Amino acid sequence: MPEWPEMEHYRKMLEGKIHNKRVTAVQVERERSLNVSIAEFTNRVQGQHIIAVQRRAKMLLMILESNEVMLLHLMLGGWIFYGQDQEKPNRTIQVQLAFGEQQLYFIGLRLGYLHIFTPAELTTRLTELGPEPFDPALSLSAFKQRLEQRRGTLKKLLTDQAMISGIGNCYSDEICHAARLLPSRLPSSLTNEEWFNLYESMHVTLLDALQAGGYMDQAFYAGDLLTGGYNHRCLVYDREGELCHRCGQTIIRNIVSTKKSFCCIGCQR
Repeated sequence: MPEWPEMEHYRKMLEGKIHNKRVTAVQVERERSLNVSIAEFTNRVQGQHIIAVQRRAKMLLMILESNEVMLLHLMLGGWIFYGQDQEKPNRTIQVQLAFGEQQLYFIGLRLGYLHIFTPAELTTRLTELGPEPFDPALSLSAFKQRLEQRRGTLKKLLTDQAMISGIGNCYSDEICHAARLLPSRLPSSLTNEEWFNLYESMHVTLLDALQAGGYMDQAFYAGDLLTGGYNHRCLVYDREGELCHRCGQTIIRNIVSTKKSFCCIGCQR
């Protein structure tokens, strides 16, 4: 499932492609990907200019000139592609937005969705989300306080969107590895130095992944060589049985707080 780096990467790419562009046509093959009827969605979106592309947690927000918002959550298996009709992937497409000759394809939305909201509805929809990892208000002390106020492991709390929004299974493991901490650690057991390392590792890991294009390996447009560049740079996630690049010990897979989790017991404590 795409996380903070993947969705921030998508946001930046989309901002450069569809900002101030008008939606000239709407095509929907799967009505269940929407929260309204196809006719209503088309009526509210077609003809509108995209005045901004924003991100909140693992979701993209495409702001229309009407001030209504298309909210995209890709969930597991979803991705997007931008290009002309002859360039589109040979995959089932659930929703398609046209910007003249260019098309934005929403693919794999079996669990994901593209919903439209009024500003008030959107505020309600996002109410329970916690702060972003790079929110200026999320200082080291605020970060520590938020995680300490709930019971659970680092794995559970880092992936809890009410605690910090945007981090999921992959980057929670990568962050813990960078901080040399086991995902099964309890916040109450961390020293001040370990809190600092975890906080810094969160920022460094997410920025590194963003700069590398995230870990999703489907191209965003024809000739895209950046998207998915982090896929082969993950240090522990999905690397069960391989050797840790830092200490040479074998990476293991566990279930931590009901979630699959990867770590190195040689250099994580």
